Amino acid sequence: MNIQQQIRDYIVNNLLFGDGQNLQPDTSFREKGIVDSMGILDLIGFLEKEYAISIEDDDLISENFDTILGMTQFVESKLDKYSTV
Repeated sequence: MNIQQQIRDYIVNNLLFGDGQNLQPDTSFREKGIVDSMGILDLIGFLEKEYAISIEDDDLISENFDTILGMTQFVESKLDKYSTV
């Protein structure tokens, strides 16, 4: 399973209680009211644990956490950074 699918599955199962019918990779959580601030904190914890990455305060920008696609790109960039260190 790829990163995008893992993130989507986590959101559907843990934040949307199985109702992910309208959730696309580019669906804005903010615009659609899908994930609130507590949900974002939950997602951050999931991403840190699942991918063994550290999310810093500077990383907490809308582009990184407003869509599944943005989160996927963010995680991939973190993983790339860790693999080159």
